[in-house]
Amino acid sequence: MKDHGLVSVIMPAFNSEAFISEAIQSVIDQTYTNWELFVIDDASSDSTPRIIQEFSNTDDRIHFFKNVSNKGTHEARNKGIEAAKGDFIAFLDADDQWKPEKLQKQLEIISAENLPACFSSYDLISENGRPLGRKVEALPVLTYEKLLKANYVGNLTGIYNVQVLGKIYCPEIRKRQDWALWLKVIEEGGPMDGISESLAIYRVRKNSISTNKLEMLKYNFRVYHQVLGYGFFTSIWRMFIFLNEQFFVKSKQVKAISAGK
Repeated sequence: MKDHGLVSVIMPAFNSEAFISEAIQSVIDQTYTNWELFVIDDASSDSTPRIIQEFSNTDDRIHFFKNVSNKGTHEARNKGIEAAKGDFIAFLDADDQWKPEKLQKQLEIISAENLPACFSSYDLISENGRPLGRKVEALPVLTYEKLLKANYVGNLTGIYNVQVLGKIYCPEIRKRQDWALWLKVIEEGGPMDGISESLAIYRVRKNSISTNKLEMLKYNFRVYHQVLGYGFFTSIWRMFIFLNEQFFVKSKQVKAISAGK
């Protein structure tokens, strides 16, 4: 298998003892083996740190950082990005999983076309790991204006080329910073290519921001107003555009998984 360069994988974790072993194992099981994994524990109160340490003790590609106080996902991700030495940076949350050929297939496409970044479709499972029979399909090409309307990048599928873009960090907001990061990636590198094949598995959590609509709207406004610098009324108008896109357009990207796929 061709070596396309080192991939730095960033995994923030907080009280993730029920899921993190599966997440880390899905990185270990990658067919592409030239990676380093930074797991940043954000002051968990459960056994998450112990589980991370056990993996770190048995695989020197896994690096364990621990915050003494809870600082938020944005700071955890940025700590990993700062430490990363890879030619590419990818993200995986502690409750999600990658399929074994995820990195290999993305790197083949990125290297063949010298892309700045790409993302893919992904499957949905319930909180207890039951397949929901649905997947979120990636758009073939994602422009800045389209991403500005709603977050079309499943963060667990995105990967960007550090050799082309340099390191791109998360803004200083506690939630929705992944959306803002991919907006910056497209702003710097141009439209992102989407891979139609599902390469990852997203766990739908009861208390996640994607299921808490009011929380999502609050942080979406912060992305428009605080991160992107739109005025108050422009940000409000952008929120109306977002609501239309989220519930009447983006929802069409969720498709049933055909039997045998």
